[in-house]
Amino acid sequence: MLISTNKQTATYVKGLQGEWLAAWALRVRGWRILARRWSCRLGEVDLIARRRRLVIFVEVKARRDIDTALAALTERQWQRIEATADIFMARHNELQDCSWRFDAVCITPYQWPRHFPAIWHP
Repeated sequence: MLISTNKQTATYVKGLQGEWLAAWALRVRGWRILARRWSCRLGEVDLIARRRRLVIFVEVKARRDIDTALAALTERQWQRIEATADIFMARHNELQDCSWRFDAVCITPYQWPRHFPAIWHP
């Protein structure tokens, strides 16, 4: 049996709050959220959003500052997200005419979420 510690629970809750805030900030900017925490056997994507004919696969990082948040984004992580995005797009025929890219949203205390479009290129 897996027993979570208070720190693990707090980290999980912080992640959920960060994803909620990132989704809200994207909606304000005209994005429609298609999925949250979409997962398959290859990985998980925090947020998937669409505006017109563009779909974005978003990794959300909640940290104490922007530099720490950006440093937490690794090449291996983006490769898993790319593989997951491939499966998502293959399963959603209605999106086949859309372009797609990989973005990040960084959440830091007392600041508006920062959206980094096209932060990673496969």
